[in-house]
Amino acid sequence: MAHKTIAHAIAHKKGDAVAVAVGDLLPGEAVQVRVLDGSGPLTVKTRDAIPLGHKVALIEVPAGQDVIEYGERIGRATQPIAIGAHVHVHNVKSARWSA
Repeated sequence: MAHKTIAHAIAHKKGDAVAVAVGDLLPGEAVQVRVLDGSGPLTVKTRDAIPLGHKVALIEVPAGQDVIEYGERIGRATQPIAIGAHVHVHNVKSARWSA
């Protein structure tokens, strides 16, 4: 029987800047990221505590840069975001509510 790696976070497409935590993540944890389009898996080390359902950065995102999820722009970084950082309303302005 083949060993399956359990994902701790899920990204939707190759090139997404973020993945969604499928459980609470601790700082310094090596997180296995499953990419739903089959291009993964990835591993990222968390910098922050990240609650279930929140996002973890897969790449460095400079302030002012678009944040990509589902292969689409979901918002804009309001400050630099490091790989493994918690991505939420404290560092991203939603594309839904802005032009």
